Amino acid sequence: MILPENFRKKLHTIIYEADTPAGKFFDLSLIVIILISVVAVMLESVASIKIKYGYELGIAEWVITIFFTLEYIARIVAVKQSWKYVFSFYGIIDLLATLPKYIGLFFPGTGFFIAIRAIRLLRIFRILKLTHFVGASDQLVAALKKSRVKIAVFLFSVIVLCIILGTLMYMIEGPESGFTSIPVSIYWTIVTLTTVGFGDITPATPIGQFVSMLIMILGYGIIAVPTGLVTAQFINEKTPENTQVCHNCNAHHHRDDAKYCYNCGYKLN
Repeated sequence: MILPENFRKKLHTIIYEADTPAGKFFDLSLIVIILISVVAVMLESVASIKIKYGYELGIAEWVITIFFTLEYIARIVAVKQSWKYVFSFYGIIDLLATLPKYIGLFFPGTGFFIAIRAIRLLRIFRILKLTHFVGASDQLVAALKKSRVKIAVFLFSVIVLCIILGTLMYMIEGPESGFTSIPVSIYWTIVTLTTVGFGDITPATPIGQFVSMLIMILGYGIIAVPTGLVTAQFINEKTPENTQVCHNCNAHHHRDDAKYCYNCGYKLN
């Protein structure tokens, strides 16, 4: 069935854009439903709750699954080049978040795949484009990409440091204190450096305890470095001005004064 062009444009505006009242209401409603769905998945994993409220949770999950199925179809219909949505990252996420319930219906033995529904939570990153959240997730991704070389060099330096310190602790403490090999000592160094501190291995000698204190103090400074690198790049990123999405090819990040899509040249709303 071919839908009227005006209807498709209105549907596209509601589903894909958050600058309109209808679009904001749709996105906020979707956030609530996604959170309810994820909470239902978590509750379903608790044996006592599943025994007592299994039927109610099943009904709720079917209602949510049907809603997401209709939403998935509507997203396909609303875009002219629908294949771009179907094979996009979020298109695949939407499909994977909906299929497990149907798979469990036809193949009862594959019920454990239902846990995949929890990936619906990833969809919130797309929905958080509304109001003052515009472009924040894309801004963070861009900052991470531009900082990746610095972060890689930093991580390599940390690995080298862990190997040196782990070897040193193996020489100081030895097998009698639990440092049975250099790999085990490196494991202890990483656990201590990240301030996790499982406590399964502890230094017994005064020199070893002194070195471990230095590693702990060093850990606080090391944790702050990648955060600072990404934050500095994050501040320099420009935030997109609006949430306009092309009705034809589904491209976004258009300038505020744009009249035509930068990707396909289609006239914007």
